[in-house]
Amino acid sequence: MNRFLAGAWKLLRGLPLAILSPILLVLAAFVIFLCDLVWWLLPRRRLPPETAPDVHAASVVIPNWNGRDLLEKYLPSVIAALSDSPRSEIIVVDNGSEDGSAQFVRERFPQVRVLALERNLGFGGGSNAGFRAARNDIVVLLNSDMRVDRNFLQPLLDGFSDDKTFAVSCQIFFSDPGKPREETGLTEGWWLQGALRVRHRAEPEIRGLYPCFYGGGGSCAFDRKKFLELGGFDELLKPFYLEDTDLGYLAWKRGWKVLYQPASVVYHEHRGTIGKRFSEAHIQAVLKKNFLLFTWKNIHDWRWLVSHFFFTWAAATLSWMAGDSPERPNFSGILRAFLDLPRALGARVRARRLSVVTDREAFRRPLGGHYRDAFLPLRSEPSRLAVLFVSPYPICPPIHGGGVFMYQTVRELARLCDLHLIVMLDHEREREAHAELDQICASTEYIVRLEGRQKALGSAEPHAPREFRNRDLAWLIHRQIYTRAIDVLQLEYLVMGQYAGRFRHIPSILFEHDVYFQSIARRLPYMSSSLERTVSRWEYLRAIRYELRLLPRLDRVQVCSRDNAEYLRSFLPQLNGRLDDGFRAGIDTSGYEFRPSGREPYTLLFLGSFRHLPNVEALEWFLREVFPRIRKDEPRARLVIVGSDPPPRHSLRDPEAIEMIGFVEDVREPLMRYSLFVCPILAGSGVRVKLLEAFATGIPVVSTRLGAEGLADQDGEICALADDPEAFAGHVVHLLRHPDEAEALARRARAEMVAKRDMRVMTERLVECYRAEVRKMRSEIARNPEPSAGLEARTTTR
Repeated sequence: MNRFLAGAWKLLRGLPLAILSPILLVLAAFVIFLCDLVWWLLPRRRLPPETAPDVHAASVVIPNWNGRDLLEKYLPSVIAALSDSPRSEIIVVDNGSEDGSAQFVRERFPQVRVLALERNLGFGGGSNAGFRAARNDIVVLLNSDMRVDRNFLQPLLDGFSDDKTFAVSCQIFFSDPGKPREETGLTEGWWLQGALRVRHRAEPEIRGLYPCFYGGGGSCAFDRKKFLELGGFDELLKPFYLEDTDLGYLAWKRGWKVLYQPASVVYHEHRGTIGKRFSEAHIQAVLKKNFLLFTWKNIHDWRWLVSHFFFTWAAATLSWMAGDSPERPNFSGILRAFLDLPRALGARVRARRLSVVTDREAFRRPLGGHYRDAFLPLRSEPSRLAVLFVSPYPICPPIHGGGVFMYQTVRELARLCDLHLIVMLDHEREREAHAELDQICASTEYIVRLEGRQKALGSAEPHAPREFRNRDLAWLIHRQIYTRAIDVLQLEYLVMGQYAGRFRHIPSILFEHDVYFQSIARRLPYMSSSLERTVSRWEYLRAIRYELRLLPRLDRVQVCSRDNAEYLRSFLPQLNGRLDDGFRAGIDTSGYEFRPSGREPYTLLFLGSFRHLPNVEALEWFLREVFPRIRKDEPRARLVIVGSDPPPRHSLRDPEAIEMIGFVEDVREPLMRYSLFVCPILAGSGVRVKLLEAFATGIPVVSTRLGAEGLADQDGEICALADDPEAFAGHVVHLLRHPDEAEALARRARAEMVAKRDMRVMTERLVECYRAEVRKMRSEIARNPEPSAGLEARTTTR
C-alpha cells in the first residue's frame, strides 16, 4: 500500500511538467524551424582554407579547479613526457581555485605556465582560455587527474599527417586496472530513436590510427587553429559533459576527421574532480539537458528532428510513469533545455555556417569502412582483391543448403582472394567446427548472436532483420574494412543486407539465398490455420516492403537462378544490370563421386533439414498424397529420410516402409546409395543445393517444378517433373522399374552440373565480377572526386 501511495504521489508531483512538456517541445520545434528559415536567407560565408599544423611541438593545457592534490600527483608525469621536446610547453589553467593550486604550481613546478582566472569558467571556458594562450599549433588537453605514459606525445603528433585532421585522441586506461574500462578514447556515436547515443569501445585489435566519433576533452590533441575556428568548447553545454562530443561532431560536419591513437597511453582516475564535487543526481540532470541541447544545436535534418521531438516526449512520459533512467530524457531535462533555447539558436546558426556535410554523412564518416571510403586513396586495379565475407549462420559443418553454397564459395574465394571472414554463431562451441576455415582465410572473426529479441508483430519491419541486428557486428564489419583494407563487402542472406555501406569505392554485394517475400507467398496456399495465414500475410506485407526498399541500396544483388532474377526485376526494374544469377548456386562437382548404377533397388531418398519449414511441409505432402500411391503400384518401394531435426517416427504414415536416419555427417553416402531422389518442395525460393548434389552423384531425381526452380523446366531433360500427386507417383514408379532410363537421366544431369554449376568455374567468374565492379566504382570517383557531394547524391538517387 505504501509503495502504491508513493508511486501515486510521484505521478501527481510530475503532472504539471507532464502537461507543460509537450507544449515546450512544440514551441522549441517551431522556434528552431523559424531559426532555420532565417539561416536560409543569410548570405553564405566562405570558409577559410585548411592548413596543416606544425607538428614539431605541442602545448599541453590542463584545466584545474581546486585540484592541488591531483596536480601534485599527476603533473610530474606530464613534465617528464615533455622533457625531450624543448619547444613544447605546459599550461595549467586555474579556474578560480580556492585551495592555492595556482601558487602551488608556481612554486613546485616553475617550468609550468600558470594561467590564473579570477572565476570558474567551467571546463569548457577554462580550456578555451588555455587554447588562446597556447603558443604551438598542436594543443594537448588533459584532465588534472590524468597520468601520462612517458612516450605519449609523439604518437599524437604523428597523427596530424594532413590538413584534414582536427584531433587525435589518446588511449585511456584507469589507474585501477581492476575497474571496467568505461572510457577508452575509442568513441562511437550513432543516432537512434531521435537521440544521440555514444559509447567507448575497448579494441585490442586496433593498433594504429583509427577514426572515432570525438576526442575526449581530457585526453586529446587538437589542431589549435581548427579548434578556434569551430569556436572551442561551447558554453551552451556548461558546466560539464558533451562539450567534447559537440566539438567532434562539428569537426566531422566541417569535413575534418577525428582519430584515435592507441599508441598514446594515458591513465585516468575516473571523475577525479567532477565526481567528488557534484552529486550523481546533478550530473545526470546536466547530461539530460545537454543531450537535448546537442540535438537542437547540431541536427539539421528535419526528418531526424521530427523523430527527436516525438521520441523525447514519449521517453520522458515513460520516465514519469515507470521511473527515471540514465538512458531516457525526463520532463525536468526538457524544461532546463528549453530555458537555454535562445543560446541554442545562436549556436545552431553558427553550426550551420560551419557545416559542409550532412548529418547522415557526419555520423557515417567516423565508422571505419566509411572513413576508408571517404578519406583514403584506393587502387582502382588491386593486384589481389581483399574480400570481407559476412555470414549470419555457422558455415561448418555445411548441414543446410545455404551452408553448402557458403562453404564451397569460401573455399574457392580463399584461393583467389585475400578472404576475411565474419561468422555469426548461435553458441560459442560452434567455433571449433570452423578450424578448417581459420587455416585457409586471411582472417576469421566470430560473434555469438544475441537471442531473445521481441518479435514486434506491430512493427512494419520483418522479424528476421531485427533478430540479426547487432551493433557489435556492425562495428566489426567497419573495423575489418578499415584494418584489412577491404575492396569488396560480400553479405549473405537478406538479413545481412542491413549492413551494406553506402560506399563510393567499396561495393556492397548481397547474395539472396532466396527471395523472402516470394517464399512466404508460396507457402500461403498450404496453411490450414486461419491464424497462421493472417500472421503470414502480415509478414508478407512487411517482407515485401522491407526487401524492395533494401535491395536498391546494394551495388549488386546475387540470386540463385534466372527465375529469381526475373521475379525481382518485375518489382524493381532499377536493378537491371545489377542482378547476377550465375555466380553462387553451385557445388564443387569434383568432390562428388558419380555413381549412376549399383544402387539399392526400390529405395527413395528424401533429404533436408527439418529446421527449414518448406522441408517439413514437403515431407507431409509427400507422405499424405504421393507415397500411398507409390506403395499401391509398387509395394517394394521404401522411403529413407535423412536430415537434421527429423519428425518423430510415430508421426509417420506407413512406418514399416519408412526408414528414419536423421542427421548424417556426409550426405554423399546416402546420395550414392539409394535408387531415386524425391524433392516434393511446395514453397520457398532459390536453388536447392540438395538437387545439385543429387545430380552430381548420379541419383535420378523426381521433383516438383518449384523444387527444381532454376535448374530444370523441361520434364525428362535432367530430372522428372510433376506437381500433381498422381503424376509425381507415376514418375517415381516408372523410374524404379526402368533403371536404364533412370541412369540416362542421371548422366545428363551430371553433365549439366559439370558444364554450368561447377563452383570452381563459377567463383572465378564471381571474382571477375568483383573486379569489374571495383573498377567501375573507382573510375567513376576518379572522374568525380568530390567526396561529400558525390556520396550524398549516390545515397539519394539509389
